[in-house]
Amino acid sequence: MNAYDSERERTFEALPPAHGRGFAQSWWGRAWLAALEGGALDGEQVRTGRRLARAGAVGAVSVRPGRITAVVQDRDGTGYRADVLLDVLTDAQWDRFLDLTVERAGHVAALLDREMPPHLVEDAETAGIELLPGLGDLEAECGCDAWDHCGHTAALCYQVARLLDQDPFVLLLLRGRAEQSLLADLQARSTAVPTEPEPAPQEGVDAVEAYLAGHVLPPLPAVPELPEQPGVPPTLDTEAPPSGDVEPAALETLAARTAAQAHALLAEAVRGGAERRGPARALTVGEDAVRLAAGLAGEGDGDTDSTRSVLDRLAAGTGRSREQLALAVRAWRTGGVAALAVLEEEWAVEGEALARARAALDTAWEEGERPVLRVRGNRWTVGGPAGQLRLGRDGRWWPYRKERGRWVPAGDAAQDPATALAAVGSEEAEGAEGVAEALS
Repeated sequence: MNAYDSERERTFEALPPAHGRGFAQSWWGRAWLAALEGGALDGEQVRTGRRLARAGAVGAVSVRPGRITAVVQDRDGTGYRADVLLDVLTDAQWDRFLDLTVERAGHVAALLDREMPPHLVEDAETAGIELLPGLGDLEAECGCDAWDHCGHTAALCYQVARLLDQDPFVLLLLRGRAEQSLLADLQARSTAVPTEPEPAPQEGVDAVEAYLAGHVLPPLPAVPELPEQPGVPPTLDTEAPPSGDVEPAALETLAARTAAQAHALLAEAVRGGAERRGPARALTVGEDAVRLAAGLAGEGDGDTDSTRSVLDRLAAGTGRSREQLALAVRAWRTGGVAALAVLEEEWAVEGEALARARAALDTAWEEGERPVLRVRGNRWTVGGPAGQLRLGRDGRWWPYRKERGRWVPAGDAAQDPATALAAVGSEEAEGAEGVAEALS
């Protein structure tokens, strides 16, 4: 990937055509495309842009804070300047992001290896910093005078997804900071000597003053700041045996996961997210069991006796084997409730849903490049290599691969079947053995 670099702008040479491959191999590249495909009002324009990008119609791409630009050749050879805009982060948001980056060992090393750590993005979101664009965040401007995303701006977004795969600093520059200045700030924070914070002054009212004031009440104290981490529940490990069916390890697990969920909800409410989003559907017993198991598998203590006992109860209580629970956790990590339903539910695609699925498959590949697919229900299996596409009820495609004779989730969902299928061969996908080991 050749590029002209300056402090505030990078220009990348035009990439060759992308026949027979998806545009995003990394999870952050697929998140970028999800913002385009889910936020565009005209799906046909998105498909046109995908075909133009595959054909190599996108010229050199210029990236600078808040804007990406390229000239895109239409099918008749006419060139149009296409721009895609994304809000830059404020100085305060950048300061908080840099602090988060140096808090965990390995984040800086991952960025230097051209990887975007998922935990860093999650921590940033909790702090109100959106690194990856959401639906509607990618604004389009084009010389063809389209008022929404046209084929030219969509093609530019698909080309940028390929650049993001190779270098996540492209996204950070688009959000407002160049690589060298960003690394210099990280180096300065890593070597700074931490100072002990001054103790907070005691707040309150003297009891005598409160009594003499009578009915005059003092003002309420300010709302306390959000804790950095959820609280840790007390241990229930005592010498006295538990009574009845109460299992201390299971109760400790429920308390810890509830504290984590409460912390996440409070963080969202503090930054105003609770007003924008309505109440979520209550999880079923089976879904909630997988959510709890996913939390346990991600805490690094899956080899303890108490954790194994809790996982055994979660599996048995929902009629799953430990292997089935491991696969359910893997699906949950890729997409929560929707991904779990795709793993465990097979349904007949009929009527309008079938027509939309066939149209998506017909336009996903160029003529002669579409693989041979065998269909059963909502599952399209690739002939030859062990790959499979599963259609969710929301119209998204989920990639699956065969490992040890079983179909396992291979990555995130995508609106484009070709993009989803490309994840089947991605080296970054987590193996089923790793999840099974964490749950064993």
